[in-house]
Amino acid sequence: MSRETRAIEPADIMDMRAYGEQRKALRLGQVEAKKKRRLSVGPHVTVFFESYDSMWLQVHEMLYIERGGVDQIPDELAAYNPMIPNGRELTATLMFEIDDPKLRASILGRLGGVEDHIYLHLGETRIAAVPEGDVERSREDGKASSVHFLHFPFTDAEIAEWLSGRGTVIFGIDHPNYGHMAIIGPEMREELGRDFA
Repeated sequence: MSRETRAIEPADIMDMRAYGEQRKALRLGQVEAKKKRRLSVGPHVTVFFESYDSMWLQVHEMLYIERGGVDQIPDELAAYNPMIPNGRELTATLMFEIDDPKLRASILGRLGGVEDHIYLHLGETRIAAVPEGDVERSREDGKASSVHFLHFPFTDAEIAEWLSGRGTVIFGIDHPNYGHMAIIGPEMREELGRDFA
């Protein structure tokens, strides 16, 4: 596998028959891994910090479900490789999880631009999220997408501060219509610190 290069290559893709045979075990393993990388922020947001392994599995899931064969591989790699942390960042998928369709439409309809109000607070430093540039996540009518792909770029000093374990790390959203924070605890902080190795 190409963890060292922080990119999934065509050679890293399993045969789909073999993947199908191992799929249940691979997905169960990812569920366990994601527990250390999952954070709830307020009543409606779940954040998953991504990794090489989570993106590798996602690529395989898309190939397995859509059955596009080798012709599908380049598109999936182009879509998911950018979300593998590059050693100087954390990456995350943020989801607004609201089961009721009317409530979901009402809340998302008031959250335009929320992608510009997401940050990590590390010591005295605020690290603003940078949305993945694949598509606009807020419509002109002010409605936000329910899913956001985010990058948190770090300087050398910020990486050192993260790895020191000192102080408190907070994941925050300060949109006027959704202002919530959550503490990233020591276990998650240690787990995410591996993304800088």
